[in-house]
Amino acid sequence: MEEKNLQEIFSTNLLLLRKSKNMTQGDLADILGVGISTVSDWEKAKKYPRAGIIEKISEYFDISKSRLFEEAKSLSDLYEDKAELLSLPVVGRVSCGNGTIAYENIDGYEETPRSWTNGGEYFYLRASGDSMINARIFDGDLLLIRKQENIEDGEIAAVLIDDEVYLKKIYKNDGLLILQSENPTYPQITKSASDHQDIRIIGKLKRIIIKL
Repeated sequence: MEEKNLQEIFSTNLLLLRKSKNMTQGDLADILGVGISTVSDWEKAKKYPRAGIIEKISEYFDISKSRLFEEAKSLSDLYEDKAELLSLPVVGRVSCGNGTIAYENIDGYEETPRSWTNGGEYFYLRASGDSMINARIFDGDLLLIRKQENIEDGEIAAVLIDDEVYLKKIYKNDGLLILQSENPTYPQITKSASDHQDIRIIGKLKRIIIKL
């Protein structure tokens, strides 16, 4: 294989991995101890990183060094051991009935590295709209959600209100549940038991997969 082709394969794979963690080139540069222009050159297939940096990339993204230079069409293709992948549902609608959560209108399944999960139940939602753009969540992005009801103030969670799902920063204050957008054009939503609505926190945002 020609050198240029290897550089192009590496650049594509690095972009997939970086976007899977919702990172900017600056974020990755800080982690690896290099300049932003260096990361940009890698992703433009202008150069390779040196061996020590490849090792850091391999460790950070939990992927073998050899796979960084093997062609992949998607993120799941980069992980050669299928036993290390989970098939998680992409949920088009979530509903609550009889005290349980049901997934409806499943839009498909996403192969997900097992290392992204740590016990519990996980599923994906697809972002819609621009209310969370300052948290780098954009329309069409895939959102990995861990099913749980306990959320710390300031964490981003999926909240079910009368069978409609909202993804917001969550705050609790004197019996109020405050849903805060990450876009100043959207007002905060405040709910209380007196609203007589079916309100439930269904999960915590664990990872954003950017739509390429």
